[in-house]
Amino acid sequence: MNEVPAVVDQLTVLSDAIRVRMLAVLEGRELTVSELCEIVQLPQSTASRHLKTLGDGDWVTSRRDGTRRLYTLPLDDVDPSARRLWQLVREQVMPSTSASDDSRRLKQVLGRRRTQSETFFSSAAGQWDRLREELFGATSHLRALVGLLDPGLVVGDLGCGTGKISEWLALFAERVIAVDASKEMLKAAREGLADRKNVDLRAGPLEKLPIANHELDVALMMLVLHHVPEPQRALAEAARTLKVGGRLLILDMLPHEREEYRQTMGHVWLGFAEKQMTAWLRAAGFKDMRWRSLPPDSKTKGPSLFVATARRAT
Repeated sequence: MNEVPAVVDQLTVLSDAIRVRMLAVLEGRELTVSELCEIVQLPQSTASRHLKTLGDGDWVTSRRDGTRRLYTLPLDDVDPSARRLWQLVREQVMPSTSASDDSRRLKQVLGRRRTQSETFFSSAAGQWDRLREELFGATSHLRALVGLLDPGLVVGDLGCGTGKISEWLALFAERVIAVDASKEMLKAAREGLADRKNVDLRAGPLEKLPIANHELDVALMMLVLHHVPEPQRALAEAARTLKVGGRLLILDMLPHEREEYRQTMGHVWLGFAEKQMTAWLRAAGFKDMRWRSLPPDSKTKGPSLFVATARRAT
């Protein structure tokens, strides 16, 4: 017996006008059965029967989203010969009145989705920050920013503390070298980073980093420089470990008068001014310095912060 060519099966599936209309609205988007029924004006039982035929023919795929199931025409995954056939059929069907009506109802369905979302935000704008924090945590949006790191980078977390920032960096950096002078902090970091195989924890002061020359692409000093006895030497060490053009990012406190921090939290310095930090960075061999003071957070009790960035010159 001669084998039936695949194109015959494909033509059989596309020989039904309803199935063609369904494919037209499913191309490039995901719809539920109820949405599809509304668009092509079919009872659910009929739409489900046609979806099964389309699924059996590999024209439609589905996935679960909570309690609902979404269907789509994954054109990039369709067999090339079937894709060419569909393009020919679509060209003939799209100018029809039925297709135009389906397109109009599709816009209504999608518009209702958008309206539902807009209605929520119009009523929750004043509570959104609190709701987002309750759902995802206060720093979820900030942690996502590490995704901006280029792949293949070696990042130094200088003064890593318990390793929380190294944990975020390790999701995207090729390797993280985390350094701290405190044995207790490193012990906590080892426990928290046990499953991060691309984090290399090293003990040492920032003024004498246990990192080779030009080993880093990026270096971070996050709320650590005010603890360092000799900040200028720490900046010079950061420059030494960076490749030419490598970037340094500093987060620290603006100058303040909370003298008690020296006794209560071991602070050596009560913040840094822009002029002072810029001069130190230039002397350490950096260029392209940028400085931004951060807006104060009314929920916090500490001094205001700044962010400074620079590149290693030569």
